[in-house]
Amino acid sequence: MKQSLDLKLGQHLTITPQLQQAIRLLQLSSIELQQEIQEALESNPLLEENEREDETPEAKNETELPASDTADANGEDSGESSYDEAEALPATDSDTGPDADSDADWDETFEPMTAPTASRSASDDDYPDIDARNSPPQTLRDHLLWQMQMTPFSDTDKQIALALIDAVNEDGYLSCKLEEIQQALGKNHAIEMDEIEAVLHQIQNFDPLGVGARDLAECLRLQMKVLPPDLPDLKAATELATPVNLALLASRDYTQLRRNLKLTAEELQQAISLIQGLNPRPGNSVTSSQAGYVVPDIVVRKFRGVWRAELNPDVSPRLRINRQYEKMIHRGDSSADNRYLQDQLQQARWFIKSLASRNDTLLKVARTIVDRQRAFFEHGAEAMKPLVLHDVAETVSMHESTISRVTTNKYMLTPRGIFELKYFFSSHVTTADGGTCSATAIRSIIKKLVECETSTKPISDSKIAEILAEQGINVARRTVAKYRESMSIPPSNQRKSLV
Repeated sequence: MKQSLDLKLGQHLTITPQLQQAIRLLQLSSIELQQEIQEALESNPLLEENEREDETPEAKNETELPASDTADANGEDSGESSYDEAEALPATDSDTGPDADSDADWDETFEPMTAPTASRSASDDDYPDIDARNSPPQTLRDHLLWQMQMTPFSDTDKQIALALIDAVNEDGYLSCKLEEIQQALGKNHAIEMDEIEAVLHQIQNFDPLGVGARDLAECLRLQMKVLPPDLPDLKAATELATPVNLALLASRDYTQLRRNLKLTAEELQQAISLIQGLNPRPGNSVTSSQAGYVVPDIVVRKFRGVWRAELNPDVSPRLRINRQYEKMIHRGDSSADNRYLQDQLQQARWFIKSLASRNDTLLKVARTIVDRQRAFFEHGAEAMKPLVLHDVAETVSMHESTISRVTTNKYMLTPRGIFELKYFFSSHVTTADGGTCSATAIRSIIKKLVECETSTKPISDSKIAEILAEQGINVARRTVAKYRESMSIPPSNQRKSLV
């Protein structure tokens, strides 16, 4: 086998660490970005956040590295200008050393703690409950066990109560039959069914009302037991809360219900209203879930008759290089500590540049969306225009994948509410005059028609399609049904009511 050397010419794509970091920052949400920035500030000693507010605008322009003005929308490298700007960043307040501050400045800078403490004790309601917010959420099982400990049960009844509580699901219903619980408890000693039922009735008196029920009908009847006996329509609602009648109510068979209960239409409607005021899932009222907060990345305002999109300054803080450590690098030698600081300096510059590129790209895409959807900001969702990723990609001269990354999990605060950037993208439907209509606008029209319909005679999907056709929008009935289901609107037979 003969060995030889060959020279070949080819092209391949190499993703540098800087590009990988820029792509990763581009697809982060606002909360994830804040966590990423916080981790970078904690791990890199040369990165710091500029929190000084007493500077003049000219000084800020010299000291800060704005997140949206140092990189172009394409993420292209503009030479070493960004590095030069980072090197030209001024020193922090700690450059002069600790000896420069006198003892008198200490008293002026830090206020005594007596006043805040006094105000805290005077008005505790003005402060959030930090312990309650950071404590783990209470489960339904914990809530029931606490009530069990406060109830005078015998040892045998406590074992039965514990088995019953373990069988209660998150909605508050008993998830297994009493025979199964009797069989599980009978391994140690015999327990009668009457004992289990007696303990179950005691648990059904616990908070929340309706807990421990074996079906929906029993859950509703348990809640109606605590209502005043003289409440109107309570007797009719109690008779309605049976498995057979509830099945008829779910199918909207009001005629058969009136025959079974021997009620007029008005009396049946009042009984249904009482049933609808009860909680079909009592366990959800105890189980607390962590609220998910949305922090908008873009803020849209109308300024002098023109809609403008700007970055949310709370999401994109201003970062800079610590001048004191940078001076130590220039004065240092080739020691391991100095090499470490040089690596951290390079990473800090890369991070600032990647963050600036992300913000600049996000701002360009947001301004393009606002420019294309001005009618939405003026008139609402019915005026939404068709828009796809390709349209924005051509405008900002980027790839569609970049537009997809920059619009995922990014939110825009507008006078009409907070919307995800992908909300403004929708397919189009051809109109009768040859134009196009946005699918979002069609959903808005369908929603408005349903809201304005008569409850005794709701509009069917076919009728909605005819109304849209009269407005020049050619949409099939199955398309109307698809849009209606996407908005969680039930069909017409389930929206019908007696009065």
